[in-house]
Amino acid sequence: MGQRMLATGFLGLAFTLSSGAARAAAEELVMPPAGAKMLLEFRADGVQIYVCESKGQAHAWRFVGPEAALFDSEGRQVGTHGSGPSWKLSDGSSVIGEKAAQSASPDGHSIPWLLLRVKAHEGKGRLDAASWIRRFETRGGAEPAGGCDAVHAGESARMRYSATYQFFGS
Repeated sequence: MGQRMLATGFLGLAFTLSSGAARAAAEELVMPPAGAKMLLEFRADGVQIYVCESKGQAHAWRFVGPEAALFDSEGRQVGTHGSGPSWKLSDGSSVIGEKAAQSASPDGHSIPWLLLRVKAHEGKGRLDAASWIRRFETRGGAEPAGGCDAVHAGESARMRYSATYQFFGS
């Protein structure tokens, strides 16, 4: 019995260490360039939207875009995240990003972690100096595992997700 408990303990420790290593590796792949300074951090809560489309004789889910609210560290909604991808704050500033790097989520069941380069700014406000956006600590949001066939063509699926978004400046 003691050996079994010891073996279980070692397995748990090995899993924890491998999970920590997976997280560190994922984080490293989506870090902004050296010298970039973090300007803002928000928690997003919303959905990732997919539509079932036919592809020849087969059917597959196609990503349409996100719909999420952005919250500050005190839990106040300060903006939204939508297609583009875009981030809009209540102060009138907004940015549009493009993917620069991607890493699988360490849990293997959530949308990937991303590093995005800001390609456009609008309005004046807190996002003015943003050059990079990092999405990490994702939970959920992956495309549905099934349910996309000829009967369901054209239907959409709204998959709940949450993530942390950090905005960096040069």
